Amino acid sequence: MRFNEKELLCISKQPSEKAAELGMRGPKKGDVVKRRLVKLVINFLFYFRTDDEEPAGALLLEQCKVEKEEPTAFSVAFLDESEKKYLFECESSEQCQEWVESLTRASYESMRRSLIFYRSEIHKLTGKVSYLLFVLLFFF
Repeated sequence: MRFNEKELLCISKQPSEKAAELGMRGPKKGDVVKRRLVKLVINFLFYFRTDDEEPAGALLLEQCKVEKEEPTAFSVAFLDESEKKYLFECESSEQCQEWVESLTRASYESMRRSLIFYRSEIHKLTGKVSYLLFVLLFFF
């Protein structure tokens, strides 16, 4: 998927589903943990330097695996580069679990599974296929 800086900046300014200041370590060997404002907007995970309004970077949460690494830390790794992990440190295990759940739900794959599930449930209850869900599944 291609995005330009203006598009990403516009998306980063939308209301976030989740936001917090977390410790973050990039995927490069030797990267150290730095405090970053982390925002989940749709299926993008933006990270900002704590004193900047523009994002320092963004992760598109597709084809990735989100895992709890420690009680207060989780990682995001992409399937095509599984050895490169972004590590995030939270204040508590509860906060960590909330982030893992939110990031897992934000992916396209998760949304598509939900649509398929609800389409099946509507079909079971009504005997009909919901046209709206059919259209959503077609375009996803």
